[in-house]
Amino acid sequence: MALDGYSDQTMSRQAMRAELLDAETELKLAYAWRDQRDEKALHRLITAYMRLAISMASKFRRYGAPMPDLIQEASLGLMKAADKFDPDRGVRFSTYAVWWIKASIQDYVMRNWSMVRTGSTSSQKALFFNLRRVQAKLEREASQRGEKLDQFQLRQMVATEVGVPLADVEMMEGRLSGSDFSLNATQSSDEDGREWIDALEDDTAGAAEQVELSHDAECLRGWLVTAMQALNPRERFIVAERKLRDEPRTLESLGEELGLSKERVRQLEAAAFGKMRRNLETQSREVHHFLL
Repeated sequence: MALDGYSDQTMSRQAMRAELLDAETELKLAYAWRDQRDEKALHRLITAYMRLAISMASKFRRYGAPMPDLIQEASLGLMKAADKFDPDRGVRFSTYAVWWIKASIQDYVMRNWSMVRTGSTSSQKALFFNLRRVQAKLEREASQRGEKLDQFQLRQMVATEVGVPLADVEMMEGRLSGSDFSLNATQSSDEDGREWIDALEDDTAGAAEQVELSHDAECLRGWLVTAMQALNPRERFIVAERKLRDEPRTLESLGEELGLSKERVRQLEAAAFGKMRRNLETQSREVHHFLL
């Protein structure tokens, strides 16, 4: 059901005018869709229960999502429910659809709550939608007993009440404590104030580290040049074509150019690598001996 161009008021009015299905009619429509894929029956079933979807969507307004988007997600959940509903189980469609509608809306809210993924596990979802309510309930009950809970006690009691690890409660509290902020926002009201991004640690290599990396790269390059010079011209050509090109050549193409079999080119390549390895090992031993 596309919702483009419709206001939530218009959709609500249309839903309220839809027919109310009795159990027998609902069952017939469900069988018609399941067994015959009767799209008219499906449309009638969904239209009749759009008021339920809209009603449930309205309960999630406090999370800041646009109402048309919430209704869109609710309608998707309703359609999934209609597609998966089994009329043989003896359950009213409205009872079954509630769970699909709620799940669809909750997934949408959690996906759009923050640029940082808020959570996807069942415990994280339970905390996201119940944390504030459970906290208020526990604080109210403690107040009635004449007690005052500190934050650690409250978190422990929430974890027990919801049945989740304490670490999940602490994580969700942090994520729900504020909305996303731009790193380019200033840290004060002063227009010339430093931006938050300026306070992030610079993870690029420092000057000393850059010099060290450059020196090591230059040494390695020199070692490789020396090792290549120890090869004969044909071996140097094979190594260069196989390892130093942006698009390495195949053994077959080199064999055709050199008048050799593919296997012979492979043997020459292996022999060249063996020579280079021994040369590099000799150079590294000499450098180690010099440093000692």
